[in-house]
Parts: sequence; structure tokens; C-alpha cells
Amino acid sequence: MTGSGVRIDGNTLRLPGGVAVRFVRTLRLPETGTHPLPPGLGEFPVRRVADYADTVPDEWRARGGVMLPVYLREAMWLSFSGTREPAALQVGVGKVCAVSGRPWSDRLARDPQNYVVLPRQPWLDGINSGKGTVRQFVAVPLGLGATVEGQVTGEEVWGGVQLQSFPLKEPVLVEWRRREREREEARRRTLSAGPAGGYGGPAMPMMASAPGGAPPMPAAPGAAPPPAAGAAPRRAAAMGLGVGGSMRQEVYQDERPLTDWSEEAAGRVFVHLVTPPEWRRITGEAPPPSPVDRAAYTRAGLPWYDYYDADAEDLAPTGTLEAVKPVGDWLGDDLDPWQPPSAGQVTPLKGAPGKPVEDGEW
Repeated sequence: MTGSGVRIDGNTLRLPGGVAVRFVRTLRLPETGTHPLPPGLGEFPVRRVADYADTVPDEWRARGGVMLPVYLREAMWLSFSGTREPAALQVGVGKVCAVSGRPWSDRLARDPQNYVVLPRQPWLDGINSGKGTVRQFVAVPLGLGATVEGQVTGEEVWGGVQLQSFPLKEPVLVEWRRREREREEARRRTLSAGPAGGYGGPAMPMMASAPGGAPPMPAAPGAAPPPAAGAAPRRAAAMGLGVGGSMRQEVYQDERPLTDWSEEAAGRVFVHLVTPPEWRRITGEAPPPSPVDRAAYTRAGLPWYDYYDADAEDLAPTGTLEAVKPVGDWLGDDLDPWQPPSAGQVTPLKGAPGKPVEDGEW
């Protein structure tokens, strides 16, 4: 098993080339209608598979990577804040590209585009399934056919989330850094000539707390004891991503020529999705509390978000991803009461390395 060039910094995955990815808990949207962006309710805890080699299923150990706990029908989004330099990031759900709907590839492609451009793309809440919209990532078990993987490929083998980063080619990156230094110098000259008192602005409200605040994660007491000698290897309670409701969000078209990007990935990582009971058994840690009720969040007057960028070109949806059906078609109606946010709650938006994460066969 080889290194992937990926490290965990707190709950942030850091891929080569300065790519930062966080997995954010959020409210699940109704599966009908189109909605504003739901809020963030804290980060999913992320752990290296290699640190629990005695308690993870054999197939997870073979694939390497990291793991995080999710509840049935829990929704998530991926935050790319903290990414500083340009990078192309492929996002797979069960080794199906969340942008193009095509099978996972070791190369970047443009027709259709099979990656998001960072830091231009601040986040990704779901699969690219409509003009100016995405369908929310929602966790479901493998074996029902409800995942994106199951609907697109006809089988459910991989589950989880796959990430792969590509930097700019060195000459292009050197030129980008030079222009950035010039812009920064010009900005400082402008500020030094302005009024006293410095500068600043409101922080982007990407992470709204749950009502009352989520209870803190207890300290890990250590991994569960290894299985008894001779015991049959455990199979994974494997989870993948299906889709939920639709929301207004662009997946941006790359404005650079494809030749600007490296032809080889700088790093990749397999993200295993673990059920809360499996998380406790594998890590010895208590899983996070179950997600907050949507109606309670809205009644509390807490914010939702609406993001629109008039200067960016949105990718056209692919027929493959447009045809993916929501998880409710398999799991039944969503009984969680829905209370839409008022107009005043929709906020417009315009945001220490650990051990290396091991890569495996996938």
C-alpha cells in the first residue's frame, strides 16, 4: 500500500497542491421543489483507516483512505474553503463522477467536464443534475439500488466518496503566482493610501450552528478490541450517496484550457461512509448526534443561503445525472416535517498536517 499524498488536518482533508476538503453536516431538503442552500451544522469527524487496521473490514483496509460516520438519509456537502492555489478536483460517488455522470477516470476530461475548479468552486452540495441546480448528497446503504452508483452503473460495488486532485503544470503555476503577487502588492498600495482603520468585511456565513450548538465529540477512548483469533472477518455495513432535494447551485465551467492542468493526479483518497454503530465499534468513539430537525431549525429563524455568480459559466447537466431518482423512491416518503424559510432567513452569498493517508486498490 502506498502513500496518497493526503493528510488529515483536524477534520480537513489536505490533498497535494493545497486542496482542502471538509465534509459538512446539513439539513436534508424535501425531494420536491428547488430550495436555497441549506446551512452547515458542523463537520463530520474524519479518521484514517490505517489507524484502525484491526477493526475495519478487510476491503476498507485494502482500499486505504479515511472514514466518517453518517446516519441513514443524512445529508452532507463538501466545502473547499482553505484551498489557495488553482486545482482541478474530481469528486466521485461510488466511482461515478458527480459532475459528468461518467465512470471514474484517472484523467481530466472536458467534454463533458469531469472535475470542479478550485478555489473557484467554493463548495459542492450534490450531483450536477440541472441547469444552475444540484441534487443533494444523501447517505443510503448499498444493496437497495438507491445510490447514484447503483442507478448509473446497475450495481453497487464501491460506495463512499472518491477525491482526486490535479495541480496546474509548473510553468502555468509559476505565472499564476507572479500575477497574484502583483495583485497583492497593488491591493496593499491602495489600502495604504486609504483612510485609517484598516479594512475588512463580514465573514462568509458558510457554517451556521445548530440550535443550541451541537454537543462536542467526546475524546476517543481508543479503538475497539481486535476480533478473536479465528473469527470470521466482518463485512462492512457499507454506505453510499444517493440524491435528495434540488437546490440552486452552479457547477462552474473551467475557463482554462485543459492543457494547463497536469496530466497526472497529485493525490487521491477513498472516503468510506460508516454507519454510527460501525463507527463506535471500529473507533471506540461515540458518533455525532443525529441531525437537527429541519422545522426546528427554520422556526428558530436561523439562516439559509442563496449563492449566485453572474460572472461564471454554469456547466450543462448530463442526461445520466438528470435521470437519477431521489432516495425516497426506495425508502419511502420523507416524514420529517418541512417548514420553508421566510424571505428574511435566506442570506445572499457571493469561502497542522497529520500522518499521511494511505492509498490502496480501488
